[in-house]
Amino acid sequence: MDTTIERTLGVMLENWDRLKKSQEDDAEEDANQFEASFYALIDEIRDWFAGLEEAPKSLDEAVRLPEMEQILKRLPGELVLNFETELELIVEGETREEDERYD
Repeated sequence: MDTTIERTLGVMLENWDRLKKSQEDDAEEDANQFEASFYALIDEIRDWFAGLEEAPKSLDEAVRLPEMEQILKRLPGELVLNFETELELIVEGETREEDERYD
């Protein structure tokens, strides 16, 4: 897996763990940090896809890429649908607008 994606995934997973354990006082800040790191990961994946010689033409093809399989194995179940939704947008060449991101 690309080292930048690996590092960004690690940060996102750390932020997810922190969010899951956060107390009420820290919950908003932890949620914001997690969201930022999730979309940083998505941006890194988008950049990586742009460099592929032959990009997948469907979500099914994308999730079968070894790199995406590795990511999906490490993602908590609660994040898989959001990740696949973003991955599908990448495959389709679309970008989610900032205000359309998950809250």
